[in-house]
Amino acid sequence: MSRAAPPVRRAVRTAPLTVTALCAAAFALLAVLVTGRSGAPFPLDTDALDWSLGHRSSPAGVTAARAVTASGTGPYPYLCAVVAGLLAGRDPRHRLLAAAGALVFLLAGQAARYGLLAAVARPRPPMADWLTHASGYAFPSGHTTTSALAAGLLIWGLVRLGRRSHAIPGWLRGVLIALLVCWAVAVGLSRIYLGVHWATDVVGGWLYAATWLGLGASFIPARRPHP
Repeated sequence: MSRAAPPVRRAVRTAPLTVTALCAAAFALLAVLVTGRSGAPFPLDTDALDWSLGHRSSPAGVTAARAVTASGTGPYPYLCAVVAGLLAGRDPRHRLLAAAGALVFLLAGQAARYGLLAAVARPRPPMADWLTHASGYAFPSGHTTTSALAAGLLIWGLVRLGRRSHAIPGWLRGVLIALLVCWAVAVGLSRIYLGVHWATDVVGGWLYAATWLGLGASFIPARRPHP
Protein backbone atom coordinates (compact mmCIF):
# COMPACT_ATOMS: atom_id res chain seq x y z
CA MET A 1 0.00 0.00 0.00
CA SER A 2 2.76 2.45 0.93
CA ARG A 3 4.57 1.77 -2.35
CA ALA A 4 1.46 2.65 -4.34
CA ALA A 5 0.90 5.92 -2.50
CA PRO A 6 3.70 7.99 -4.11
CA PRO A 7 2.51 7.32 -7.70
CA VAL A 8 -1.04 8.22 -6.65
CA ARG A 9 0.16 11.46 -5.07
CA ARG A 10 2.20 12.26 -8.17
CA ALA A 11 -0.85 11.65 -10.36
CA VAL A 12 -2.93 13.99 -8.18
CA ARG A 13 -0.23 16.67 -8.38
CA THR A 14 0.22 16.38 -12.14
CA ALA A 15 -3.49 16.19 -13.02
CA PRO A 16 -4.01 20.00 -12.93
CA LEU A 17 -0.96 20.49 -15.15
CA THR A 18 -2.31 17.93 -17.60
CA VAL A 19 -5.70 19.64 -17.72
CA THR A 20 -4.01 23.02 -18.19
CA ALA A 21 -1.90 21.68 -21.04
CA LEU A 22 -4.96 20.19 -22.74
CA CYS A 23 -6.90 23.46 -22.42
CA ALA A 24 -3.93 25.41 -23.78
CA ALA A 25 -3.58 23.04 -26.72
CA ALA A 26 -7.32 23.21 -27.46
CA PHE A 27 -7.27 27.01 -27.30
CA ALA A 28 -4.23 27.22 -29.58
CA LEU A 29 -5.85 24.86 -32.09
CA LEU A 30 -9.09 26.84 -32.06
CA ALA A 31 -7.19 30.12 -32.51
CA VAL A 32 -5.30 28.66 -35.48
CA LEU A 33 -8.53 27.41 -37.06
CA VAL A 34 -10.23 30.79 -36.59
CA THR A 35 -7.23 32.62 -38.03
CA GLY A 36 -7.02 30.19 -40.93
CA ARG A 37 -10.60 31.06 -41.88
CA SER A 38 -9.88 34.80 -41.58
CA GLY A 39 -12.40 34.89 -38.76
CA ALA A 40 -15.27 33.48 -40.81
CA PRO A 41 -17.87 31.67 -38.67
CA PHE A 42 -18.02 27.91 -38.35
CA PRO A 43 -21.31 26.03 -38.87
CA LEU A 44 -21.66 25.86 -35.07
CA ASP A 45 -21.40 29.65 -34.95
CA THR A 46 -24.11 30.29 -37.51
CA ASP A 47 -26.38 27.63 -36.01
CA ALA A 48 -26.06 29.19 -32.54
CA LEU A 49 -26.72 32.68 -33.88
CA ASP A 50 -29.75 31.45 -35.83
CA TRP A 51 -31.09 29.82 -32.68
CA SER A 52 -30.69 33.01 -30.67
CA LEU A 53 -32.40 35.06 -33.38
CA GLY A 54 -35.37 32.71 -33.21
CA HIS A 55 -35.71 32.88 -29.41
CA ARG A 56 -35.85 36.60 -28.69
CA SER A 57 -39.60 37.07 -28.49
CA SER A 58 -39.60 37.51 -24.71
CA PRO A 59 -38.60 41.00 -23.51
CA ALA A 60 -38.00 39.54 -20.06
CA GLY A 61 -35.53 37.05 -21.51
CA VAL A 62 -33.61 39.77 -23.31
CA THR A 63 -33.54 41.91 -20.17
CA ALA A 64 -32.27 38.96 -18.12
CA ALA A 65 -29.56 38.23 -20.69
CA ARG A 66 -28.43 41.85 -20.62
CA ALA A 67 -28.26 41.77 -16.82
CA VAL A 68 -26.23 38.57 -16.85
CA THR A 69 -23.85 39.87 -19.49
CA ALA A 70 -23.36 43.13 -17.55
CA SER A 71 -22.13 41.17 -14.53
CA GLY A 72 -19.17 39.89 -16.55
CA THR A 73 -17.56 43.28 -17.02
CA GLY A 74 -16.96 46.59 -15.22
CA PRO A 75 -15.94 46.55 -11.56
CA TYR A 76 -17.66 43.29 -10.61
CA PRO A 77 -14.97 40.78 -11.69
CA TYR A 78 -12.27 42.88 -10.04
CA LEU A 79 -14.24 43.03 -6.81
CA CYS A 80 -14.54 39.24 -7.05
CA ALA A 81 -10.75 38.99 -7.33
CA VAL A 82 -10.26 41.09 -4.21
CA VAL A 83 -12.84 39.06 -2.27
CA ALA A 84 -11.14 35.85 -3.42
CA GLY A 85 -7.83 37.03 -1.99
CA LEU A 86 -9.44 38.04 1.29
CA LEU A 87 -10.98 34.59 1.57
CA ALA A 88 -7.72 32.84 0.75
CA GLY A 89 -5.45 34.68 3.20
CA ARG A 90 -4.94 33.15 6.62
CA ASP A 91 -4.28 36.43 8.51
CA PRO A 92 -4.69 40.16 7.80
CA ARG A 93 -1.28 40.55 6.16
CA HIS A 94 -1.68 37.50 3.95
CA ARG A 95 -5.23 38.53 3.06
CA LEU A 96 -4.02 41.87 1.72
CA LEU A 97 -1.20 40.20 -0.20
CA ALA A 98 -3.55 37.56 -1.61
CA ALA A 99 -6.10 40.20 -2.63
CA ALA A 100 -3.42 42.23 -4.41
CA GLY A 101 -2.04 39.09 -6.04
CA ALA A 102 -5.47 38.00 -7.27
CA LEU A 103 -6.11 41.45 -8.71
CA VAL A 104 -2.75 41.50 -10.50
CA PHE A 105 -3.41 37.99 -11.79
CA LEU A 106 -6.73 39.07 -13.29
CA LEU A 107 -5.23 42.23 -14.80
CA ALA A 108 -2.37 40.25 -16.33
CA GLY A 109 -4.83 37.79 -17.83
CA GLN A 110 -6.75 40.68 -19.33
CA ALA A 111 -3.60 42.22 -20.80
CA ALA A 112 -2.64 38.92 -22.44
CA ARG A 113 -6.18 38.56 -23.78
CA TYR A 114 -6.01 41.96 -25.46
CA GLY A 115 -2.86 40.80 -27.21
CA LEU A 116 -4.65 37.70 -28.45
CA LEU A 117 -7.63 39.77 -29.62
CA ALA A 118 -5.34 41.91 -31.76
CA ALA A 119 -3.42 38.91 -33.08
CA VAL A 120 -6.49 36.96 -34.18
CA ALA A 121 -8.49 40.07 -35.19
CA ARG A 122 -11.76 38.21 -35.66
CA PRO A 123 -14.80 40.29 -36.67
CA ARG A 124 -17.96 40.06 -34.60
CA PRO A 125 -21.32 38.82 -35.92
CA PRO A 126 -23.34 41.30 -38.02
CA MET A 127 -24.17 44.42 -36.00
CA ALA A 128 -27.80 44.20 -37.11
CA ASP A 129 -28.16 41.15 -34.85
CA TRP A 130 -26.78 42.81 -31.71
CA LEU A 131 -29.00 43.38 -28.69
CA THR A 132 -26.34 45.11 -26.59
CA HIS A 133 -23.31 47.32 -27.05
CA ALA A 134 -20.01 45.73 -28.06
CA SER A 135 -16.66 46.92 -29.37
CA GLY A 136 -13.36 45.53 -30.58
CA TYR A 137 -12.50 42.14 -31.95
CA ALA A 138 -14.35 38.96 -31.02
CA PHE A 139 -11.94 36.12 -30.19
CA PRO A 140 -11.69 35.24 -27.35
CA SER A 141 -14.81 36.71 -25.76
CA GLY A 142 -13.87 39.28 -23.14
CA HIS A 143 -16.96 38.98 -20.93
CA THR A 144 -16.66 35.19 -21.01
CA THR A 145 -12.98 35.24 -20.12
CA THR A 146 -13.32 37.83 -17.39
CA SER A 147 -16.25 36.17 -15.64
CA ALA A 148 -14.59 32.75 -15.84
CA LEU A 149 -11.38 34.12 -14.35
CA ALA A 150 -13.31 35.87 -11.58
CA ALA A 151 -15.31 32.72 -10.84
CA GLY A 152 -12.13 30.65 -10.78
CA LEU A 153 -10.48 33.04 -8.34
CA LEU A 154 -13.49 32.95 -6.03
CA ILE A 155 -13.51 29.15 -6.15
CA TRP A 156 -9.81 29.20 -5.22
CA GLY A 157 -10.59 31.50 -2.30
CA LEU A 158 -13.40 29.25 -1.07
CA VAL A 159 -11.23 26.14 -1.33
CA ARG A 160 -8.38 27.78 0.59
CA LEU A 161 -10.80 28.98 3.24
CA GLY A 162 -12.24 25.50 3.60
CA ARG A 163 -8.81 23.98 4.16
CA ARG A 164 -8.11 26.05 7.25
CA SER A 165 -11.55 26.88 8.66
CA HIS A 166 -15.03 25.47 9.10
CA ALA A 167 -16.65 28.91 8.97
CA ILE A 168 -18.52 27.87 5.83
CA PRO A 169 -19.94 24.31 5.87
CA GLY A 170 -18.69 22.02 3.14
CA TRP A 171 -22.11 21.65 1.54
CA LEU A 172 -22.50 25.42 1.34
CA ARG A 173 -19.08 25.79 -0.28
CA GLY A 174 -20.15 23.19 -2.82
CA VAL A 175 -23.34 25.13 -3.58
CA LEU A 176 -21.40 28.40 -3.93
CA ILE A 177 -18.86 26.79 -6.25
CA ALA A 178 -21.64 25.35 -8.41
CA LEU A 179 -23.31 28.77 -8.59
CA LEU A 180 -20.03 30.39 -9.63
CA VAL A 181 -19.58 27.86 -12.42
CA CYS A 182 -23.17 28.48 -13.56
CA TRP A 183 -22.56 32.23 -13.53
CA ALA A 184 -19.47 31.93 -15.74
CA VAL A 185 -21.34 29.67 -18.15
CA ALA A 186 -24.37 31.98 -18.20
CA VAL A 187 -22.28 35.05 -19.03
CA GLY A 188 -20.73 33.24 -21.98
CA LEU A 189 -24.06 32.02 -23.28
CA SER A 190 -25.57 35.48 -22.92
CA ARG A 191 -22.96 36.83 -25.34
CA ILE A 192 -24.18 34.40 -27.99
CA TYR A 193 -27.84 35.08 -27.23
CA LEU A 194 -27.34 38.83 -27.53
CA GLY A 195 -25.64 38.36 -30.90
CA VAL A 196 -22.32 40.03 -30.09
CA HIS A 197 -20.14 36.89 -30.18
CA TRP A 198 -19.84 33.71 -32.16
CA ALA A 199 -20.12 30.49 -30.16
CA THR A 200 -16.45 29.69 -30.78
CA ASP A 201 -15.49 33.07 -29.30
CA VAL A 202 -17.15 31.96 -26.09
CA VAL A 203 -15.54 28.51 -26.16
CA GLY A 204 -12.21 30.23 -26.73
CA GLY A 205 -12.83 32.46 -23.71
CA TRP A 206 -13.52 29.46 -21.48
CA LEU A 207 -10.43 27.62 -22.72
CA TYR A 208 -8.24 30.67 -22.29
CA ALA A 209 -9.54 31.29 -18.77
CA ALA A 210 -9.01 27.65 -17.81
CA THR A 211 -5.45 27.82 -19.13
CA TRP A 212 -4.67 31.05 -17.29
CA LEU A 213 -6.16 29.75 -14.05
CA GLY A 214 -4.21 26.52 -14.40
CA LEU A 215 -0.97 28.41 -14.92
CA GLY A 216 -1.70 30.52 -11.86
CA ALA A 217 -2.51 27.47 -9.75
CA SER A 218 0.81 25.86 -10.68
CA PHE A 219 2.64 28.72 -8.92
CA ILE A 220 0.63 28.48 -5.69
CA PRO A 221 2.43 26.34 -3.11
CA ALA A 222 0.35 23.65 -1.49
CA ARG A 223 -0.39 24.31 2.18
CA ARG A 224 -1.38 21.80 4.76
CA PRO A 225 -4.22 22.83 7.04
CA HIS A 226 -3.11 24.07 10.44
CA PRO A 227 -3.87 21.69 13.29
